[in-house]
Amino acid sequence: MQIPGYYHKGHKRQPMDIEIRHLKLMKAVAEEGGITRAGHRLHLTQSALSHQLRDIEENLGTPLFLRLNKKMVLTEAGERLLNSAHAVLDELRRTEEDIRRITSDREGILRVSTACYTCYHWLPPLLIVFNERFPRVEVRIVVEATRRPIEALLDGKLDLAIVSERLRNRKLSFKPLFQDEMVVIMRPDHRLAAQPFVCLQDFAEENLIIYSSPGESYVLRKVLAPAGVSPRQVSQIQLTEAIVEMVKAGLGISLLARWSVASHIKSGALRALPLTSKGFHRQWSAAIMRNKIAPPYLQAFVKLLSDRAMLSVQVD
Repeated sequence: MQIPGYYHKGHKRQPMDIEIRHLKLMKAVAEEGGITRAGHRLHLTQSALSHQLRDIEENLGTPLFLRLNKKMVLTEAGERLLNSAHAVLDELRRTEEDIRRITSDREGILRVSTACYTCYHWLPPLLIVFNERFPRVEVRIVVEATRRPIEALLDGKLDLAIVSERLRNRKLSFKPLFQDEMVVIMRPDHRLAAQPFVCLQDFAEENLIIYSSPGESYVLRKVLAPAGVSPRQVSQIQLTEAIVEMVKAGLGISLLARWSVASHIKSGALRALPLTSKGFHRQWSAAIMRNKIAPPYLQAFVKLLSDRAMLSVQVD
């Protein structure tokens, strides 16, 4: 760190730099009262310390100490520089302590987003447990990154992305969390309700209600499109509750996580069928930056997700 300034030498105005080592030197000499003891404190020889002090005084164009009976006495200029030395060195010490707390202790900000709006239903119980362990870590749910959490993570807008689709990228590290099942939901009197499962071809006659846009929908891109199947109509609704009510009203079918609609299935308000005879399961993972040093609280949050998230999505 350097503090830029100017000094006058003759008629020329020349730049000079005060470095952190100079401030430490000033503080040590003033507190120890002499070059020899200050040198021992700074692990410098008397010759090296004297040379550095002489350089500062020459650069500033004024003496900082008066040598009186082998004792170093501050001049007015020395007093001014010493005051600055105390302020700067104290601020640096506080900054170092803050950074150590942030990187190795239990204080900081954790920015999280998921790849599905429904996941925000099971996050709060985990946040309560996490907050008890890390009360000084602020967890920020970045809802606006839900549509593209991986992009937000790579752009530095997130610290953690909870995703169901892995992207091959050397900058990212993924930790498996849990699996859940996506089921096709419909009214109990729907034409497909009596089947043991829903075939891909069955979607061709249906209005499929989805969270994301057709171009971003995993089911459309990775499941139906490769099979050459296109729904008769696609409707985009970003709220689980709204999707459920539209399905109950007979306005279409949808594909949702079984755990997210378990109560509606149990009450008989909805019928849920597997997608194909094998069913359709998602693997959820926690994505973080690979080469970025993860603070302990981020590692703890990922472990909490791994240990408890599955409990939140289990269906009796």
